[in-house]
Amino acid sequence: MKKTSYLATAIIAGAIAAPAAAQDADPDFFNGFYVGGSISTETVDDGPNSAIVFDTDQDGDYGERVRTTTGANAFSPGLCNGRPAGGPAQISCLDDDTELGYQAKIGYDARVGDIAVAGLVLEGSKPNAIDYANGFSTTPASYTTSREVDYSVALRGRLGISPGSGRGFIYATGGVTYAKMDHDFFTTNGANSFTQVNDDKWVFGTQLGAGGELYITDNISFNLEYLMTRYDDDDFYVNVGPGTAGPTNPFLLVSGGTNLAPANDLTVQSIRAGLNFRF
Repeated sequence: MKKTSYLATAIIAGAIAAPAAAQDADPDFFNGFYVGGSISTETVDDGPNSAIVFDTDQDGDYGERVRTTTGANAFSPGLCNGRPAGGPAQISCLDDDTELGYQAKIGYDARVGDIAVAGLVLEGSKPNAIDYANGFSTTPASYTTSREVDYSVALRGRLGISPGSGRGFIYATGGVTYAKMDHDFFTTNGANSFTQVNDDKWVFGTQLGAGGELYITDNISFNLEYLMTRYDDDDFYVNVGPGTAGPTNPFLLVSGGTNLAPANDLTVQSIRAGLNFRF
């Protein structure tokens, strides 16, 4: 989180410094259609509560504990978020990998007054961000969910200022996104049955960020942007059934089965660098 905040600050500071020339803005800068592309670093926001959660009575409310016949917590070894670092007897996780993403976009900017600029951008993206959540039971056994943003489409607005010569643009941005989310599940438990529900689906999300853009020729501009995306991913779960397990199996005690799922909606932070060709 701190590294991301430093990068976002650098984006804005650099954009402010770039267009500091004293002459009037050229009305042709940031005024019309453009197409562009970018590459990005995609980092999953691993919060302290981003492990797996359980619904033992299968009523849709999560946050319950899976207990043994004696009332003990069957997952007392622990829960963690990130990539699992070992087998079921090694209760530890590593940070999720920072992945490279790719974007293509088309947009339109318009000058409003002397220095203000407003615009819209339609973007297709392949973020490649993967999030893992884990639980470890006393059996011992491990349980891991993963979810990957395969590709997405986003519509965002941009609003900011283009002072000085008008070759630079500092802006805030925000909008909505629609993404293809792929889910998977892994476990070392060979007794129970595990059925994934809503494992591959499209989900909505929101985006907020800030950035800077600078003309490097009369038709090409360089863009650096920080973006936070939150995906509404709350439909996926894994139904744990009897399989070959007996009736005293902790997953079966309350309702004959248990649902498990990632704890939170998925949040991804990205730093993007790209070029835009302006008509």
